[in-house]
Amino acid sequence: MPEPREQAVYEALASLGIPYVRHEHPPVFTVEEAKIHWKGIEGAHCKNLFLRNKKGNHHYLLIAEFLKPVDLRAVAKALRDDRLSFGSDERLARCLGLRPGEVSPFGLLQDADRQVTVILDAGLASSPLVNFHPNVNTATLTIAYADLEKFLASRGNRVIRLPL
Repeated sequence: MPEPREQAVYEALASLGIPYVRHEHPPVFTVEEAKIHWKGIEGAHCKNLFLRNKKGNHHYLLIAEFLKPVDLRAVAKALRDDRLSFGSDERLARCLGLRPGEVSPFGLLQDADRQVTVILDAGLASSPLVNFHPNVNTATLTIAYADLEKFLASRGNRVIRLPL
Protein backbone atom coordinates (compact mmCIF):
# COMPACT_ATOMS: atom_id res chain seq x y z
CA MET A 1 0.00 0.00 0.00
CA PRO A 2 1.54 3.35 -1.01
CA GLU A 3 2.04 5.97 1.67
CA PRO A 4 -0.49 8.84 1.61
CA ARG A 5 1.74 11.34 -0.25
CA GLU A 6 2.33 8.80 -3.02
CA GLN A 7 -1.33 7.72 -3.13
CA ALA A 8 -2.33 11.40 -3.51
CA VAL A 9 -0.23 11.54 -6.71
CA TYR A 10 -2.02 8.56 -8.23
CA GLU A 11 -5.42 9.98 -7.29
CA ALA A 12 -4.55 13.40 -8.77
CA LEU A 13 -3.31 11.83 -12.01
CA ALA A 14 -6.43 9.65 -12.26
CA SER A 15 -8.71 12.64 -11.69
CA LEU A 16 -6.97 14.46 -14.55
CA GLY A 17 -7.04 11.41 -16.84
CA ILE A 18 -3.24 11.27 -16.92
CA PRO A 19 -1.77 7.83 -17.63
CA TYR A 20 1.61 6.90 -16.19
CA VAL A 21 4.04 4.02 -15.98
CA ARG A 22 5.46 3.30 -12.52
CA HIS A 23 9.01 1.97 -12.12
CA GLU A 24 10.10 0.72 -8.69
CA HIS A 25 13.71 0.96 -7.49
CA PRO A 26 15.67 1.18 -4.24
CA PRO A 27 15.63 4.55 -2.44
CA VAL A 28 17.71 7.19 -4.28
CA PHE A 29 18.64 10.63 -3.02
CA THR A 30 20.54 12.13 -5.94
CA VAL A 31 20.53 12.02 -9.73
CA GLU A 32 23.83 10.14 -9.58
CA GLU A 33 22.24 7.41 -7.46
CA ALA A 34 19.13 7.30 -9.64
CA LYS A 35 20.96 6.99 -12.98
CA ILE A 36 21.80 3.33 -12.44
CA HIS A 37 18.06 2.53 -12.22
CA TRP A 38 17.04 4.43 -15.38
CA LYS A 39 18.07 1.73 -17.83
CA GLY A 40 15.08 0.92 -19.99
CA ILE A 41 13.01 3.88 -18.77
CA GLU A 42 12.08 6.06 -21.73
CA GLY A 43 11.85 9.84 -21.60
CA ALA A 44 13.70 12.77 -20.13
CA HIS A 45 14.96 12.23 -16.62
CA CYS A 46 14.59 15.42 -14.66
CA LYS A 47 16.29 17.13 -11.78
CA ASN A 48 14.01 19.05 -9.48
CA LEU A 49 15.64 21.77 -7.40
CA PHE A 50 13.83 23.37 -4.48
CA LEU A 51 15.16 26.92 -4.23
CA ARG A 52 14.64 30.07 -2.21
CA ASN A 53 15.71 33.65 -2.69
CA LYS A 54 18.11 35.42 -0.32
CA LYS A 55 15.31 36.98 1.75
CA GLY A 56 13.51 33.64 2.01
CA ASN A 57 10.23 35.15 0.89
CA HIS A 58 10.09 33.44 -2.53
CA HIS A 59 10.30 29.70 -3.16
CA TYR A 60 10.88 27.98 -6.48
CA LEU A 61 10.78 24.49 -7.92
CA LEU A 62 13.17 24.36 -10.87
CA ILE A 63 12.56 21.46 -13.28
CA ALA A 64 15.17 20.65 -15.94
CA GLU A 65 16.60 17.68 -17.79
CA PHE A 66 19.19 16.12 -15.48
CA LEU A 67 22.17 16.78 -17.79
CA LYS A 68 21.31 20.46 -18.28
CA PRO A 69 23.64 22.76 -16.33
CA VAL A 70 21.76 25.33 -14.25
CA ASP A 71 23.28 28.73 -13.57
CA LEU A 72 21.42 29.96 -10.48
CA ARG A 73 22.75 33.51 -10.94
CA ALA A 74 21.34 33.65 -14.46
CA VAL A 75 18.02 32.21 -13.27
CA ALA A 76 17.80 34.78 -10.47
CA LYS A 77 18.51 37.55 -12.96
CA ALA A 78 15.82 36.26 -15.36
CA LEU A 79 13.37 36.16 -12.44
CA ARG A 80 14.45 39.64 -11.30
CA ASP A 81 15.01 38.20 -7.86
CA ASP A 82 18.02 38.23 -5.58
CA ARG A 83 20.47 35.37 -5.10
CA LEU A 84 18.99 31.87 -5.21
CA SER A 85 20.10 28.99 -3.02
CA PHE A 86 18.77 25.58 -2.08
CA GLY A 87 15.92 25.59 0.41
CA SER A 88 16.51 23.85 3.72
CA ASP A 89 15.02 20.46 4.56
CA GLU A 90 12.61 22.27 6.90
CA ARG A 91 11.44 24.66 4.15
CA LEU A 92 11.04 21.76 1.74
CA ALA A 93 8.85 19.94 4.26
CA ARG A 94 6.83 23.09 5.02
CA CYS A 95 6.30 24.16 1.39
CA LEU A 96 5.97 20.87 -0.48
CA GLY A 97 5.58 18.25 2.25
CA LEU A 98 8.66 16.42 0.95
CA ARG A 99 12.02 15.20 2.22
CA PRO A 100 15.39 15.41 0.45
CA GLY A 101 15.52 12.97 -2.46
CA GLU A 102 11.77 13.18 -3.06
CA VAL A 103 11.52 16.57 -4.78
CA SER A 104 9.19 16.51 -7.77
CA PRO A 105 6.42 18.59 -9.32
CA PHE A 106 3.96 16.27 -7.57
CA GLY A 107 4.95 17.94 -4.30
CA LEU A 108 2.77 20.83 -5.46
CA LEU A 109 -0.16 18.72 -4.24
CA GLN A 110 0.89 19.74 -0.71
CA ASP A 111 1.26 23.44 -1.61
CA ALA A 112 -2.29 24.54 -0.79
CA ASP A 113 -1.25 28.21 -0.58
CA ARG A 114 0.53 28.07 -3.95
CA GLN A 115 3.62 29.66 -2.47
CA VAL A 116 6.05 27.81 -4.77
CA THR A 117 6.70 29.17 -8.26
CA VAL A 118 7.63 26.55 -10.85
CA ILE A 119 10.56 27.31 -13.15
CA LEU A 120 10.25 24.94 -16.08
CA ASP A 121 13.12 24.56 -18.52
CA ALA A 122 11.60 25.47 -21.88
CA GLY A 123 13.76 22.78 -23.52
CA LEU A 124 11.79 20.00 -21.82
CA ALA A 125 8.90 20.69 -24.19
CA SER A 126 10.80 18.79 -26.88
CA SER A 127 10.68 15.60 -24.77
CA PRO A 128 7.56 13.52 -25.41
CA LEU A 129 7.98 11.75 -22.04
CA VAL A 130 9.30 12.97 -18.67
CA ASN A 131 10.10 11.16 -15.42
CA PHE A 132 9.58 12.15 -11.79
CA HIS A 133 9.33 10.61 -8.32
CA PRO A 134 5.75 10.21 -7.05
CA ASN A 135 6.65 12.07 -3.81
CA VAL A 136 8.72 9.10 -2.64
CA ASN A 137 12.22 8.20 -3.78
CA THR A 138 11.53 4.48 -4.27
CA ALA A 139 9.74 4.86 -7.60
CA THR A 140 9.79 6.86 -10.82
CA LEU A 141 6.73 7.76 -12.88
CA THR A 142 6.84 8.29 -16.63
CA ILE A 143 4.22 10.67 -18.03
CA ALA A 144 3.79 12.60 -21.26
CA TYR A 145 5.24 16.11 -21.27
CA ALA A 146 1.79 17.41 -22.27
CA ASP A 147 0.41 15.75 -19.15
CA LEU A 148 3.04 17.46 -17.00
CA GLU A 149 1.72 20.75 -18.38
CA LYS A 150 -1.84 19.60 -17.63
CA PHE A 151 -0.88 18.68 -14.05
CA LEU A 152 0.88 22.01 -13.48
CA ALA A 153 -2.13 23.92 -14.81
CA SER A 154 -4.40 22.02 -12.43
CA ARG A 155 -2.37 23.11 -9.40
CA GLY A 156 -2.62 26.84 -9.98
CA ASN A 157 0.98 27.63 -9.05
CA ARG A 158 2.73 30.26 -11.13
CA VAL A 159 4.78 28.59 -13.87
CA ILE A 160 7.66 30.39 -15.58
CA ARG A 161 9.19 28.78 -18.67
CA LEU A 162 12.84 29.70 -19.11
CA PRO A 163 15.41 28.46 -21.61
CA LEU A 164 18.11 27.10 -19.31
